[in-house]
Order: sequence, then C-alpha cells, then structure tokens
Amino acid sequence: MENADFVQSAKRLYTAFLRRSKTLNSSIKIKSVSHWLRFVSVVLVMSTCYTLSAQTDTHRVRNVVLVHGAWADGSGWKGVYDILVKDGFNVRLVQEPETSFQDDVAATKRILALQGGPCILVAHSYGGAVITEAGTEPSVAGLVYVAAHMPDAGENEAADGKRFPSDLSKSTAIKHTADGFDYLDPAQYREYFAADLPADEAAFGAYSQVLIADANFHATITTAAWRNKPSWVAVATEDRTINPDLERWYAARAKSHVIEVQGASHSIYKSHPKEVAALIEQAARHAQDQ
Repeated sequence: MENADFVQSAKRLYTAFLRRSKTLNSSIKIKSVSHWLRFVSVVLVMSTCYTLSAQTDTHRVRNVVLVHGAWADGSGWKGVYDILVKDGFNVRLVQEPETSFQDDVAATKRILALQGGPCILVAHSYGGAVITEAGTEPSVAGLVYVAAHMPDAGENEAADGKRFPSDLSKSTAIKHTADGFDYLDPAQYREYFAADLPADEAAFGAYSQVLIADANFHATITTAAWRNKPSWVAVATEDRTINPDLERWYAARAKSHVIEVQGASHSIYKSHPKEVAALIEQAARHAQDQ
C-alpha cells in the first residue's frame, strides 16, 4: 500500500467514526475516542515506516556483479548469490578466463555493460585486482573486496603481497605448468585455501580450480577505482592465502568500511555467505550516499 493510501484510508475511517459518534452517549464516545486515537497512532507509525522503507529501497543499488579469484570459479558464489537474489537483487557472475589480466578486466567490463543501471562490483582474492582496474566504469557505484587484493595505481598484487607475506607464499603449495600457469596442489588446497570448508567441498574446489597465468599476479594497475569510489572490505581472520594484516592494511589505506569474520579461511565467500551477502547489501544501501 502506498503512503497516500494510508492517509486516505485514515480519513475515510475518521469520517465514519464522526458519523457513528453522533449516535453514542458520552461515556461510550470517550472510550471510542481513546480506541480511535490508538488506532490512528498505529496507522501513522505504519505509514512512516513504510515511507522510510520505500525511500531506502528506492535508493538501493539493485545490481550486483560478482568476480571470482584465482584457483576458483564462479560457482563458489552460489551461497551469496542465493541470498542476494532472494533479497531482490539482480546478480550476475563474471567467469574470467584468467589467461591474462587484460582478458579478465575485459570479461568484467563486458558483464558490467549488460547492467541496466548502477551496480555494486564485488570480488574475491585476485579478483580484487581485476575490479580495481575494471571498477572505473561509470556504472559501478561501489566496490566490495572479500579477502581480496586491492592494489593502487602503479602496483601489482605480487609485490603488495610481500608487505605482509602469507602462509601460502612460504609454502610449496603453488605449482606451475610448463606454459606459465599456476595452480594449487590439490593435496594442500584445503590447508591453505579452504580450511573451514568440509573436506569433500574443499576437494571439489581443488579439482575444479581455474588455472591462472602467472603473469596476472604481476599486472600493474593503471587507475585504482577505490580512489574515487566507496569501498567495503571483508577480512578473513584465518586467511592463509592472503595475510589478514594485508587485507586490513588495504582497507585502512582506502578508508574502506570493514568487517572481520572470525575464523574465516580464504574461502570466506563460501563458508560465510550470510556475512558476505550482508556486507554487499550494506554497500548497495549506502554506495550512492558516499
């Protein structure tokens, strides 16, 4: 019901009340007036709440684009996707080829171009570098980084990672193909990438991972979208792929809105979809206020 409908309904009820009150004695009138005032108060509160809710909903960004990171694919976003769709968002996923950084940025911009209005651009892990470059598109209202890299112009994530080395970077888990692609050793995948996921789910991730061109980690950002657009960051406190202190450092530098998810591994977007979806929805409500 629209706000105007509330008002009109209240007016009609009030008119009916006045007509009826002419036939009532004084004591009944007093009691009826008391009941009527309580009723009107409830109507006014409902009307105000509806108006505020409608204004918030109208102001909310309705489009969300999700970008996966290295050693994963778009299917990992399923839990977050389901929540966002249930809550009324239009959600699209980018399946980056990871054959080159430029290809991944182009794939992201291709999906952004299909949006029918402003959108929230979200990324996990290596995808953070991708949305930092692609997020300069005019349709992007805000950026959400989920356990993700967030380089500045002139930087690359490989160099940034050395600021706060991760457990993964000190391990033997990263393997290389003869033609220059990287993957995580399936035997060590859960330990470094998905420690808070069930063993079977982590195993599926290990054997469905997209191999990534090693050169992608060294690609230099030309323009950092977070410099000019509001950003939100989810820190995974038990992340062994990206050091949580690096995630915090990125967020502090960008003056991002931050949440920390206790006990979350690098696969936070899979293991804690409710918290991640809530952060994205927060960005959707407030991105255009920034």
